[in-house]
Amino acid sequence: MKRIVSMVAMVCIALGSNAQSTQETDTIKVGNFVIIKKKGSEENTTGTSKSSRDNYNLLRVERRPAKRKNLSTNWWILDLGFANMRDNTNYGFAQAGSYFKTLRPQDGPVNENSYRLNRGKSSNVNLWFFMQKLNISKNVLNLKYGLGLEMYNFRYDSKISYNNDPAPYVFNDSISFSKNKLYAGYLTVPFMININTTPDKRKGFSFSAGVSAGYLISSSNKQISAERGKQKEKADFYMEPFRLAAIGEVGLGPIRLYGSYSLNKMQKDITRVEQFPYAIGVRLSTW
Repeated sequence: MKRIVSMVAMVCIALGSNAQSTQETDTIKVGNFVIIKKKGSEENTTGTSKSSRDNYNLLRVERRPAKRKNLSTNWWILDLGFANMRDNTNYGFAQAGSYFKTLRPQDGPVNENSYRLNRGKSSNVNLWFFMQKLNISKNVLNLKYGLGLEMYNFRYDSKISYNNDPAPYVFNDSISFSKNKLYAGYLTVPFMININTTPDKRKGFSFSAGVSAGYLISSSNKQISAERGKQKEKADFYMEPFRLAAIGEVGLGPIRLYGSYSLNKMQKDITRVEQFPYAIGVRLSTW
């Protein structure tokens, strides 16, 4: 009799464990999504099994945040913006130097109007080879740095011309130009402190501020006129070889704006010209 009771008890335990196994769950991870699915059917209050149609609520999908990286890299970033400059030149003092020349009296001396810019056509285009973002604290506070090429095109609405023979100087030319442009290109390294208010989202709000250091690698004066056709003079024109600028960036969702303001003059002291370029525009970047 005892053997029969023991056998019945063992069968009951086996059945109970089998019933519990039908309530086990499967977990499948796909990217940032976790799919949780219960196995087997579920009994209703009457003791009968529900149909598979009634079991749709046993499937649950959860999205979990992606694992944050301490260092991320963004390649080939493009800036498109407008360029301008703050002119603090004392033209009376500058005209007494050797950088301003008057070749013909009727053309007049170089003055503030000689540097008049076409603001709608003066551009700043930057190509950043890469930028990296290094986590400092919880991916909210980051250090951003990179390497790239800054290109400034200052379009003049005037007759100013640059010459480099025998030494650099500027003068008011005798003809008008359909295109008169000063180009300056810098190899630049930016450093910024970045604050990302929503590190788990790619479309949140972020802002950055810092400085950049650039080295002048190319400069030229390009002109187009009916009398002379297309001309291009390549020289440094007494421009400062190094450029230090305050920079900033604001990101809201997919839209990113940048700004840059030169902290040192564009020309050397010998020119007596005090012009400080700045730019603002749109940055095409993923972060």
